[in-house]
Amino acid sequence: MKLPPGPKTPSWLLNLQFEANPFGYMDNIYRRYGDIVTIMSDSTPVVYVSNSLGIKQIFSNTKEIAARGVLNQDFALMTGQQGILQLDGLRHKHRRKLLMPAFHGARMQAYGGRICELTDKIMNQQAIAKPFVAYRTIEDITLRVAIEVVLGLEEGELYNKIKHLFVSIVRYPQSPLYEFLTKLPWGRRDLGRWSPRGYMLHLRQELFDLLDAEVKKRREQADPSRTSILSDLIFTCDETGTVMSDEEVRDLLLSPVFAAQDASATAIAWSLYWIHRLPEVRDRLLRELDSLGESKDPVSIIELPYLNAVCNEALRIYPTQLFTFPRLVESPVEVMGYELSPGTVLIGNIYLTHQQQDLYPEPKQFQPERFLKQQFSPYEFLPFGGGSRVCIGATFALFEMKLVLATILSRYQLTLVSKRPERPKYGNLICYPASGVKMVMHGRRQHQGQSQPFVVGSV
Repeated sequence: MKLPPGPKTPSWLLNLQFEANPFGYMDNIYRRYGDIVTIMSDSTPVVYVSNSLGIKQIFSNTKEIAARGVLNQDFALMTGQQGILQLDGLRHKHRRKLLMPAFHGARMQAYGGRICELTDKIMNQQAIAKPFVAYRTIEDITLRVAIEVVLGLEEGELYNKIKHLFVSIVRYPQSPLYEFLTKLPWGRRDLGRWSPRGYMLHLRQELFDLLDAEVKKRREQADPSRTSILSDLIFTCDETGTVMSDEEVRDLLLSPVFAAQDASATAIAWSLYWIHRLPEVRDRLLRELDSLGESKDPVSIIELPYLNAVCNEALRIYPTQLFTFPRLVESPVEVMGYELSPGTVLIGNIYLTHQQQDLYPEPKQFQPERFLKQQFSPYEFLPFGGGSRVCIGATFALFEMKLVLATILSRYQLTLVSKRPERPKYGNLICYPASGVKMVMHGRRQHQGQSQPFVVGSV
């Protein structure tokens, strides 16, 4: 076996370089080693691939290369041991099939009006001429949507408690104190509630307890009229014909909520940044939105070509998911001319794939038009990963992204606080805007010179 080339630097030092400047680090690695590179993690070779043909080989060779849940154990802290990311084989395929209907077709479309209503309600609470952090505001919208879609909860005490815990679990690891403490020798050990890991486990247990109680309650008080992923799962049988346990149902609920809250909010915040940083993009987008008239129904919004191109370009230039989920070589396989042995881990580098000059000329420039001129394959444009581990909520995430952006842009006048470029920051496997995108609300926008309020239709 001959592994692809790669740096000989110790992995701990490479990790520090990556954390300090993830995109600069990856750009340098690409310039030096090309689109397939080996990074040693302890004694395990981890091969990163950013060539679209190589990524196609990884996704296609399912006999030799397996997407093993054991490789995703870092997620188990938040999503539990029975979460969709931790499952393999038939169990994984079956659980994905159970979750899919909520994120596609008529069920998804039915949420369109509610997404627009929530967006307007929360944006309308912003003070005029006072700066606010767009990411935090958008996170509030996407988390509320996720709680309603996944758990089927209405606003109230339980809704607010669960919302608070989801926010705490996502934000705590982003804090400077957490980042500092977890770099210390003892920082990743559970030393009780006052240690970083111990406090995360405490928050998780609080969330698990609330969800466990809700699953039990919903089993006892079945209501066929309620539509949510939780309602779908509580009486669904697994692949053996057995009703799933409360723990299995609870863990299956967690990944969709975290993904909808965190990744969706990040993608929308980046979109707001680029749209307001580039006046020509904003003006063209507003002209397209205004062409729908004052009553914009969600179906018309999601079909707008330039809005679609803007969303795709935001997901290309700073994909919220920088890497595909890892795959494990289980029998000898050739990838891009290299014979790889069992035990090798393969990871697609989404960021670097989206930076390929031959696919995306001037890749550092935000140019939505590229998505109007060309259709990219799922191995060339893969913001939600690919293969059997593609994000289950990808279609819904893009649907929500378009509706939130359309509602904000059509109804409100916003500007960026600073003209300085927004710096990307990596954490929790997500690429965040470092400042959260600071903006100022200037008031409601008058549609095409009219003073009547903008109205969102329902589906």
